[in-house]
Amino acid sequence: MAIRYPNGKKYQPNTPAASTAQKKTVSYGKRGMSLEQDLNDTNAYYLTHGLAVIHKKPTPVQIVGVDYPKRSSAKIKEAYFKTPSTTDYNGVYQGKYIDFEAKETKNTSSFPLSNFHQHQLTHMEGVLKQDGIVFVIIAFQTLGEVYLMPFEHFQPFWQRMLDGGRKSVTLQELKHVADQIPYGLNPRLDYLNIIRKHYF
Repeated sequence: MAIRYPNGKKYQPNTPAASTAQKKTVSYGKRGMSLEQDLNDTNAYYLTHGLAVIHKKPTPVQIVGVDYPKRSSAKIKEAYFKTPSTTDYNGVYQGKYIDFEAKETKNTSSFPLSNFHQHQLTHMEGVLKQDGIVFVIIAFQTLGEVYLMPFEHFQPFWQRMLDGGRKSVTLQELKHVADQIPYGLNPRLDYLNIIRKHYF
C-alpha cells in the first residue's frame, strides 16, 4: 500500500526493519523491538496500573485507492496523510499535560535532525509555552540505548542546524543533556521515572 503526505511525497517509515543479525546483537529480553512497540507496551502498563493516561496519536489518513480482490475483502492501494502530524504521543500524568515525539536511528555516533520536521518543533514550542511537559525520546537501535531529552535541551540543537551548523546531535552531546531510559520488563521503558526527576 502506498501512503503519501499531503504534498504527494511517498511516506517512508522511520523504523526500518532490523536484520536477524542486528536483532541478535541488540536483543536482551526483547531489546531491539521497535521503539513504538516498547512505548505502547509501557503506556499500556501505566494505564493498567493507574499511573498515567498516555496514548499514541492516530494519524489521519485519506484513502484514495482500494482494490477488491474478493467481495468480502478490500485492500487499500493508495492513501494520503490528511494533515502533517504533530507529535507521536500525548496524555496526562499527575495533572500535567504530556506531549512527546519518539524517534529511532541505526546510527551509532549521532542522531540526524532530519528525522524531525519544523511543524513538530512549532507544536512542541507551543506546548512548552503552555507549561506542558514536552520532550523527545531517541533510540539508538544498533546500540540498544534509549534516551529522554527535555525539549528545552533539544531546541538549541535544532536552532544550531537552522543557523547553518551541524545537522545532527552527537551521542556525546546527547548524553550531556538527556537521561538514558533503562530497559525493563514491566514497564518496558519507564520514562515516567525520568519525568519525575525533571518536572516534579
